[in-house]
Amino acid sequence: MNIEDLTFDVNGLLPAVVQDAATKEVLTVAYMNKESLEKTLQTNETWFYSRSRKELWHKGATSGNTQTIVDIVVDCDADALVVLVKPAGPACHTGARSCFSRSLLRENDGNETSNDPPETHEQILTTLQEVIRQREIERPEGAYTTYLFEKGVDKILKKVGEEASEVIIAAKNRDKEEVKWETADLLYHVLVLLQEQQVPFEEVLAVLAQRHNESA
Repeated sequence: MNIEDLTFDVNGLLPAVVQDAATKEVLTVAYMNKESLEKTLQTNETWFYSRSRKELWHKGATSGNTQTIVDIVVDCDADALVVLVKPAGPACHTGARSCFSRSLLRENDGNETSNDPPETHEQILTTLQEVIRQREIERPEGAYTTYLFEKGVDKILKKVGEEASEVIIAAKNRDKEEVKWETADLLYHVLVLLQEQQVPFEEVLAVLAQRHNESA
């Protein structure tokens, strides 16, 4: 399918739903015109058209929170896009991972104590990954993650090995509580290792997805 086959609206725009390719979480909704779509395809990063500023904008140009294209899917009427991306940071200008963080139903429910919906399992992992990434960049004093990055890969590897051993011991002892806590520690240290190695967690998920598809 070519750009010429798409149906732009009277203003020359298409709505683009940006979605995390690994978790399928909707990150934002923006608009593309023909030029921004062409730039997106050429650079393999998202470009949009700002209806308020009447100009193109490159996601992450100033913040560094770019979105690498994995795929662009066209709907049946060829007048809307789903843009599957690998995000390099938050999608929302507020610093949140996604622009969609509040539930209209829960906010109108008097029993709800918070405006924010509970995070999904995938969101918890991606949020933790982002916190670890920020720790590596900012190195706040006194943070354990900062300590790990400052000590380097050998220390991180040692901790991964120690936590894996703790999981094994807990499992051998049939201690479900310990298995739960030690596995959480192991996952955290593995995420730190992935960040140190500059291997996005989404790429690990992609490998698992590929294996699943191959075995299906």
